[in-house]
Amino acid sequence: MKMKTLPIFLVFLCMGFGDVVGPLVGLAKNTFQLSYTMAQLIPFVGFIMFGLLSVPMGIYQDKKGKKFILMLGLIVALVGLIVPMLNGMYGGKVEFFPGEYFSFYLVLLSILLLCAGATILQVVGNPVMRDVSPEGAYSKNLSFAQSIKAVGSSLGFLLPPFVAIVFGLEWSILFPVFSVLILITLFLSMPLKIEEHKNPDSKPATISSCLSLLKNGYVLLMVIAIFFYVGAEVSMSSSVPILLYENFGIRGFSLWVSWAIFFLPIIIGRFTGSLILSRMPAKKFFVLSNIISIIGVAVIFSSNEVITYIGIILVGLGFSNIFPLIFSITIDRMPDRSNELSGLMITAIAGGAIVPLVMGQVADLSSILTSFIVPLLCLFYIAYTSFISIRKEDMLTSKAGSL
Repeated sequence: MKMKTLPIFLVFLCMGFGDVVGPLVGLAKNTFQLSYTMAQLIPFVGFIMFGLLSVPMGIYQDKKGKKFILMLGLIVALVGLIVPMLNGMYGGKVEFFPGEYFSFYLVLLSILLLCAGATILQVVGNPVMRDVSPEGAYSKNLSFAQSIKAVGSSLGFLLPPFVAIVFGLEWSILFPVFSVLILITLFLSMPLKIEEHKNPDSKPATISSCLSLLKNGYVLLMVIAIFFYVGAEVSMSSSVPILLYENFGIRGFSLWVSWAIFFLPIIIGRFTGSLILSRMPAKKFFVLSNIISIIGVAVIFSSNEVITYIGIILVGLGFSNIFPLIFSITIDRMPDRSNELSGLMITAIAGGAIVPLVMGQVADLSSILTSFIVPLLCLFYIAYTSFISIRKEDMLTSKAGSL
């Protein structure tokens, strides 16, 4: 079973490469001398893929199988990374002139394909983990896999300044590094055999059957929870460096500091989350994660620098397992519809493009600190879904006990 899960854990590492859109905004803006609006095209083309591809890929996966879709996602991402390398962007110094947008457009194409591949891998990776996991280990393995994904996400923040300081290389070194890791994952995934858990009486998935799941109140509740969670996480990750700069005057290293107090706790929380889930039911851990997150955001409103740091760390720890918990709890409720559910929930990742815009509007109208009320409101909704999950479980238990 470990030989089966190893390639899937590497797939989750590759999923994280799509999160490079965050740090690339500032890096590309400086390199190509872009306006802020032009630079914002990078996360836009990335997140738009989640909204456009997730449901169709969930349906296509139902027809072609998870192994085919997994390989497709890796190949699409690899092609995206090769595109800028063909134009000489693989870590060395390349001269760009004002108004020279051709190379930038190649980067946009690269991000579009990379995030298209990441979207496909998200659709297949979360349910396929269930197929390769032992009985009762799905939530634990998915939480650990999400921690591996966080490592992939962190490379976009940590690698560019590291190679610049130590080796004098440019941020475009990310393209060959990511390419090599995807090639390794492709090689290890080729012999993988996936025994899919599928109801033989179930009908083939269609867009209609996929969207019809939203008529189920519980599914709709959880899909919206994914939308708000991703929106809250992207809002936090993009706003924490600004908060550190504007309120506490941290300059230059704000990206590294924000990673250390927000992304590092997420990684730690996901590693420890898999251990906690060995001893605590997923739905109770879901409630606990939300409570920690809400306390953390509330603490951020303090004007004290140290207390604010503690709040950001708590948010990272609370956030760390919310996504895999929502996903696994929902899939476990309707395992025979895992492909369609996966497509719906990955589509909801588009919340990462919408919620931060709302937070930005609040910041423009008031202050960056006040704008943190937006992720706080998102967390209140997610907390509501966690209590609903517990309530439904108690109702099912009581019914079973009365039989």
